[in-house]
Amino acid sequence: MTASPRVLHCMRAPVGGLFRHVLDLAREQAERGYDVGIIADSATSDSLTTQRFAALEPQLKLGLKLMPMDRRPGLGDFTAARAVTQHAYSIGANVLHGHGAKGGAYARIAGRSLRAKQRPASVFYTPHGGTLNYKPNSFEGAIYLKAEKVLGRLTNGIIFESDYARRKYDALVGIGHVPYRVVPNGLSPGDFTPHTPNADASDFLFIGELRDIKGIDVLLDALKRVSQHRPVRAVIVGSGPDGDKLKEQCRQLGLDGSVTFPGAMPAARAFPLGRCLVVPSRAESFPYVVLEAGAAGIPLVATNVGGIPEILGAGAGRLIPAGNAEALAAALDAKLSDPLTARDEARALNARVAELFTVEAMTTAILDFYASAT
Repeated sequence: MTASPRVLHCMRAPVGGLFRHVLDLAREQAERGYDVGIIADSATSDSLTTQRFAALEPQLKLGLKLMPMDRRPGLGDFTAARAVTQHAYSIGANVLHGHGAKGGAYARIAGRSLRAKQRPASVFYTPHGGTLNYKPNSFEGAIYLKAEKVLGRLTNGIIFESDYARRKYDALVGIGHVPYRVVPNGLSPGDFTPHTPNADASDFLFIGELRDIKGIDVLLDALKRVSQHRPVRAVIVGSGPDGDKLKEQCRQLGLDGSVTFPGAMPAARAFPLGRCLVVPSRAESFPYVVLEAGAAGIPLVATNVGGIPEILGAGAGRLIPAGNAEALAAALDAKLSDPLTARDEARALNARVAELFTVEAMTTAILDFYASAT
């Protein structure tokens, strides 16, 4: 790359791990002196989005732009892609980095349009799991996977946050001759604050979106099993479309007195509410909450999905099958019965995360890839 990168990060939903990744990457790039901007959906957010954008916006020399972006494929995508192109042109972006299915599509279409206008533009894409979680035989899955194959020809490089994501993308879409690099998500020094549970902390804690793919229903079934032979309490932190359904499941299981739903909050604020983090997901890519648990040193129970084994390394043998309430209940029981081993495992994961998964290393690898793949 001859010109200094002027980077525009494009995403649809400013929530979840994808949002965290974009914020961390954009902030570190800006602190290193690069001109950076973000464009995202104006309608999708949670209670934390506004304050997170407000904290970052002063560092974004290319600004923050929010505009309508539909979640489902439709005619609105043409309008959105045109708006992304116009914005990228107006701010002089020469690196477009798309995140997630929609952000990746808009960035790559915009890159092609800019090149047609004789404006240099390199385009990079990080799937973040989005498209990879659709079933190929579903209507949306068929559309998105076909689009991925077409858009691959417009991509200078693909960045996967886990080797799991790389393998799955290659199986569903095919990487072909597009350059790629596996660059794990990373944490900042401020994330490494030792976990200290509140005096009245619950036994178990979940943090994430309240939706089916996160396996919270399985966690509730497992808690019911545990409660039949010992007292157990849990906190479910987050918001999402399945919140009411999960609260109703709690009532039906008789857990409404021992399971609470305080709403969404940052992981660092939520960790003191519990003594052990549970990640019961049916599918994941490379979840930040597992990295954050490692950084905090909080004991962990998680499913063997996505890139989670890559985070745990030698400790991956402790992971349990997704969707198995009986196995999850046994793992929860083990944490309650042997807290000393749980703490030793947490210390080992803390050391691994501190060594391998940092924002500094993540940003350096991505900037190097920008330079090498153009």
